[in-house]
Amino acid sequence: MERPSPRATRIRKGRITASVAAALTVTLTACGGPSDSEIAAMTVELPTSYPADYQQIVDQSKSEGGELTIYSNTDQENWVPIFEAFEEKYPWVSSVNATNLDSDEVFQRTLSEQATGSAQADVVVSNAAEAWGDFAERPGTLLDYTSPEIAALPNFAQPMPNVYVLSVDPITVAYNTALLPEDEQPTGIHDLAELVRSDPDTFDGKIAFRDVKGAFGFTVTSAFMEHSPTAWEDMATILPQARPETSTGSMLEKVTSGEYAVAFFMGAPALTAEDRTGGLLKAGFIDDGQPMLRRGIGIPSSAPHSATAKLFLDYVLSEEGQHKVSEGGLTAYRPGIERSPESDVPTYDDVLDEVGAENVIQIPYTKTPEDESDAFVARWKSLLD
Repeated sequence: MERPSPRATRIRKGRITASVAAALTVTLTACGGPSDSEIAAMTVELPTSYPADYQQIVDQSKSEGGELTIYSNTDQENWVPIFEAFEEKYPWVSSVNATNLDSDEVFQRTLSEQATGSAQADVVVSNAAEAWGDFAERPGTLLDYTSPEIAALPNFAQPMPNVYVLSVDPITVAYNTALLPEDEQPTGIHDLAELVRSDPDTFDGKIAFRDVKGAFGFTVTSAFMEHSPTAWEDMATILPQARPETSTGSMLEKVTSGEYAVAFFMGAPALTAEDRTGGLLKAGFIDDGQPMLRRGIGIPSSAPHSATAKLFLDYVLSEEGQHKVSEGGLTAYRPGIERSPESDVPTYDDVLDEVGAENVIQIPYTKTPEDESDAFVARWKSLLD
């Protein structure tokens, strides 16, 4: 999820009410804190599958001051249940500072701080697959760490060395239910093209798509186009009726207002839009090729609180942590996790059940050569002209 400008929220001890979680614009501060001897005496029950020397990570974390800083493009409300549960499990962690940046800025700021010796980020989180490809391939940017949770996760849970997956976000198509009757509500891109061919007046200028000149739009769109055999033919029908948008937020707003009837290649916030709009906007999966955008998580080599970062990474990959990921409104992917009633966001298994494993597109963590990306954008633009 892209953010128009950076903002930071410090989350400290204490339960957070639902109203506060929705905005998270305040600082919650605990009064006082445990002494060093009290922290040293704290115990944590670790999974029996963890290596015997994992206790050393726990002990090192206790000496790091109880702080953790995350650079991410993840909304604050998604973090709330994760942070609360993590702090409860590791009670000496009294402060989690989550700074929201746009997808690419997560890496740009981390690299800049590493270059100047002023590193602050303990954990980086982003669903910008191409940016991850560039960042992780640079020597010395990420801490070399093997999570003990990896054995229990699907084979796509580690897209690159030292990069793990927090959640797997389904890319969706969304539409205005007041503007489109049920028989004109698209189930995918090919279906949308058929609807445009049969009723061009309804869709003329009323379709939005994610701009392929941005990293998010290019990554998702190019992956879909490579998967679907009818994609270019379908886009030749759709794009003359459509306009580009640069963020999921703007697309949601304009579909809800009726400026657009339908928008495709929407990010994760579309999944919860139906409840927020009273059913006016509805998002669905893409039945002819469902892009799944993995939200990567890694620990910079320069992390000031590296042991606490390891605890956090392992926690969000754990069974308990993935339940909290779902509760926060992101798509949990660990096998056996059921959707949380708090968010009702589908899990990865739910997506598979609906669209079929053969239709899932796992977007790769690779950096596309510039000449290839330029050629793709030029071909795409030719259909708009």
